Order: sequence, then structure tokens, then C-alpha cells
Amino acid sequence: MASKTPPSTPRIPLTIITGFAGAGKTTLLLKLLPQLRAQNPGYKLALIKNEIGDLNVDTLLAASAEMSGTRELLGDCICCTNIGQIEDALAQLDAECGPDRIVIETSGSAEPLKLVLEVNRIAGVTGRYELDGVVSVVDAENWAGYADVSFTAELQARQTDLIVVNKWEGLGEREFDVFLDKLGDLDVGTPVAKSDRGWVSKELLFGWDAKMARAWINTEHGHEHASGEHEHEHKSEMECLSVTLTSTNPEASTDLAKLESLLKTAPKDEVYRIKAVLYSLTSPKTSDGAQVNGQPTGRARRILNWSFGRWTWTHDAVNDTQAPVLRMSVFTAQYESNKWLKRIESGAHIALEGPHGGEGKLEVKRVQ
Repeated sequence: MASKTPPSTPRIPLTIITGFAGAGKTTLLLKLLPQLRAQNPGYKLALIKNEIGDLNVDTLLAASAEMSGTRELLGDCICCTNIGQIEDALAQLDAECGPDRIVIETSGSAEPLKLVLEVNRIAGVTGRYELDGVVSVVDAENWAGYADVSFTAELQARQTDLIVVNKWEGLGEREFDVFLDKLGDLDVGTPVAKSDRGWVSKELLFGWDAKMARAWINTEHGHEHASGEHEHEHKSEMECLSVTLTSTNPEASTDLAKLESLLKTAPKDEVYRIKAVLYSLTSPKTSDGAQVNGQPTGRARRILNWSFGRWTWTHDAVNDTQAPVLRMSVFTAQYESNKWLKRIESGAHIALEGPHGGEGKLEVKRVQ
């Protein structure tokens, strides 16, 4: 059994990308790389690619894009025969290239839930990894051809955090409506977003890891640009709110109970991601109620990563006396940001803790 990583060691986030063959999974991934490296030039993204067969052309394509490391699991579906190989592949990538994030791209026949269970098992055993999200890529042009006959297509739509619709640009308005109707027939209740010819904002697909968070914190007015690069070229399926809480008291802290009410009640089809850096007096708990290991007692700065209803916390050792009590970006579905702007402005979810917080100011504005 693998040894468990000390609590102080940052976990590596894992993102699972699934979908039928030809849906555009690899294209989606390759178009994320320039976004990640524009914000963090030294960012290391590694890939575990599963393919049924003995030749993986997509991995060669990923290597040409300067992926930090790749591992192939060939011959069988990753959710069946190959699932036992995942732990070894993760350990090899970790040891060889020290990635900031690992993406597991499945074959078209994979069932996401089996893979999620295995990833969570490995995370529990090693303490080294953390599941950040599961994304299913759908080919709108050909969905009708396999959705009616494939039980796997339904599982991939149900057992995921987000459905990304690819190859919709060539459909007429009526054809696209028919596609949405067929997707709706599955009654999965999963958030749906369209790509822009395979491009999707990294903020939608990826939560925070230590390097992403550090770049955001260290960038002046970084929260105002949290939606990523190239927005002038690409239409995003998201809207973004910037939230800042300040106080006249340099020792003020955030009311975690009120914030947790936001984290627990935000519907994942309206709110996609919440990323924040804040000061609190008590150590917060993750979405499964676990106390975060290695968290100090007393006032400290903490990093929040909320993704589709799940959230984690990381301690940030920096103590910046000039920093706001809270800085947050809230990424919502289209046409949802105004509603959440008003809710957050009300102070029901974001406030100073206790009567000694000093005079506080809450500012909420839409930045995308």
C-alpha cells in the first residue's frame, strides 16, 4: 500500500474528461494549455490517456504541445481492466515531472463513476491527490446517432459535473434545438455549456491548485481578470462576479458560517465555481465535513476552491496586512450573475465575523 503524504504537502488536483470517441476531448485539452501557461508560464499539466487499442495518436499530439508528462493505458477501457493501473500511473507522473495538475482522459466507452470511486480510493490511501471535477464532452452533430443506442452515453451524461457541448456550430437553429431536446430526454440535471470550436475557459473546467491561486493573489486586481485570457477572441459560457470584503480592523476575519450557507445552497447549474482567499479565525471544513489537516488555529489566511457543489480548503502561510479580509470570484452560468450579485450584496453570505470586526465594506461587481 502506498504511503500517505504528510498533511502539509499540497494535493495534486485530478480532472477527469470523458466522452465518446471523436467528441473533441483532446482538442479541448490542448486549447487549455495556452490559457494555463499565459497565467503561469511554468505550469505543469500531465495526462493519463486511456485508449482501446495499441496506438495512441492523441498522446503524440499532446506531447507535441509540450505536455509535462503523459501515460498511456492501452488495450482495455480504463473503468474495467485498466482501473488497477491508475495508481501506478499517477505515482510515476508525480515522481517524474511533479505536475501541478493531472488530467485523466478516458476512452469513449468509460463509465465515469467507476473511475471516480477509484480516484477517491487512491486519494484516501495516499493523501496526495484530490478530485477536482468530472467533465463529459458531447459531439452535438452526432449525439442523436449514439445517444439512442448507448447506455454508456447516458451514464457519461449523468455521472459528471459538467457537460461541454462540442461541434454545435455547424447545426442550424432547429437542429440544435432537437439536440437539446434529446439531451434533455436523459433528465440528468447536469449543467451544460457550449465550447467555442473546442475552446472552453480554464476557469470553467479547472478549480484552483496552489500555483493558480498564487498567481491570482499576486496579480494586482487579479480577481477582475479571473476569467482567463483571450476573452476578446472567444465567447465564454460564464459570467463572473468579483467580491471584496474589507475592514478598518487589521485583525478582522470572515464569518465562515455565513459563507458556508452560500457554499451549501448554490445550485451547480447556476454557480459553476467559487474561488476565494480569506482570513478566518477558525479552521474551515470541506464539503464532506472533514476538518482540514494541518490547518493552524487562530486567525489565518485560507484558500477556498468550490467546484460544482464540492469544496476544499488550503492554508496559505502568507500574512499580508494590506490584503482584504476576503477576495472572491464567483463564476456563474449565463444570465445568472445579476441574481447572485444581489444575493451576495445583501450580506447574507459574506460578512465580517463577530462584533469586533470593525467597520466593514462589501463590494460586489460583475467583471464578465
